[in-house]
Amino acid sequence: MTTLLPATAALPSADFSQDTWWIVLLKAVFILVFLLLSVLMALWVERRGLGRMQTRPGPNVHGPMGLLQAVGDALKLVLKEDFTIKGADKIVFVLAPFIAAFSSFMVYAVLPFGPAVSIFGVTTPLQLTDIPVAVLYILAITSFGVYGLVLGGWSSNSTYPLLGSVRSSAQVISYELSMGLSLVSVFLVSGSMSTSQIVDAQTQLWWVVALLPAFVVYYISMVGEVNRLPFDLPEAEGELVAGHMVEYTSMKFAWFFLAEYINMFNVSGVAVTLFLGGWRAPWPLSTLGDGVLNTGWWPMLWFVAKVWVVMFTMIWIRGTLLRLRYDQFMKLGWKVLIPVALVWLVLVAVVQGVRQFTDTDLTTMLLWIAGVFAVLMVVLLVWPAGKDDEPAEEAPATRADIVPGTSDFDAFAGGYPVPPMPGQVLPPSPRRARREAAAMAAQTQEKEGHDG
Repeated sequence: MTTLLPATAALPSADFSQDTWWIVLLKAVFILVFLLLSVLMALWVERRGLGRMQTRPGPNVHGPMGLLQAVGDALKLVLKEDFTIKGADKIVFVLAPFIAAFSSFMVYAVLPFGPAVSIFGVTTPLQLTDIPVAVLYILAITSFGVYGLVLGGWSSNSTYPLLGSVRSSAQVISYELSMGLSLVSVFLVSGSMSTSQIVDAQTQLWWVVALLPAFVVYYISMVGEVNRLPFDLPEAEGELVAGHMVEYTSMKFAWFFLAEYINMFNVSGVAVTLFLGGWRAPWPLSTLGDGVLNTGWWPMLWFVAKVWVVMFTMIWIRGTLLRLRYDQFMKLGWKVLIPVALVWLVLVAVVQGVRQFTDTDLTTMLLWIAGVFAVLMVVLLVWPAGKDDEPAEEAPATRADIVPGTSDFDAFAGGYPVPPMPGQVLPPSPRRARREAAAMAAQTQEKEGHDG
């Protein structure tokens, strides 16, 4: 079992001292090409995978097994007519998709693809750069990217995009809190916020094993952060008709679309780096040949493979679950994820504090904590919701009890606003009554003026 590192690291462990300007440029171009090609492949994998899950072929015409379908979609977006609606704030309307796309490309700059290798005779880490607060940089960039969604919906000067942008702002506040709390436990046990040092701290034990509750909270939060089903409330087609993107066309829409898929790779890469050992080979491959598979260019293969595994789980969730209601979505974030992340953070802090003064084995402490969490989960699952032996009170009138054709319909009778059923009528709107009264008064004055 691994020994947790003390929180004394101040500098990133990756050595970039031999990097030249052309090495940095080469790494930056590689990240750009890697993300663009990965998005094209992700589109094909998602359509093909969802097709198999839903018993349909998926793309199978353009290219072998439909591999060129994503290329055709990209060309269609490039060649479509691009227009800006009349009432939009034109500068912000054009700037918003670029903010979203530009932010999405910046996360992989601090994610390590592998250890130090030789590139044209220069020994350099397979990482563009690293800083002592790399994870805070990632959280800042992901928060900044949401401005693109918010500004895009606001600048459209339309109702549905505005609702989508408001949902985006509420969503990022709610789920970045739980995401950040889940990552703090990684900082505590790794002793650093540098991505390269966090990977080094997982040499013998991946944090997904030692910090499983934190990983579960992070995974749920990351799906909500990138607006994927069942959390795609900012662009819910059934209620907001694509939400913040409904007024965008051609390449401006493509930038939003590209940012969403790159952000999926971003959160997957962060999950791999912080919880799944980063570029290290999975067991038992890591034990073969005295760790030879963790040297050279092999680690890049393990990193990309892990990222694609996490990506596919998000695609799998999209083909499995339905979209949550907005109140359910907020309740999950504020009443479940944030409290669980806080409790787990306190437990990890207690463990780290106890281990500084005692020689307690880490395995023993983790087993005790896992046992306590298991007991709590069982209690919550089997705890009765109420006493079944008490006589049920008379249920209040519901929407089904409303007499069709009457104006006594209560849209909030079930606890959540719903439209009326066929034959039911909503109460008259006070604003509509005032408008009709003002119109009648204007007509009366006009008629009296003609008569006079």
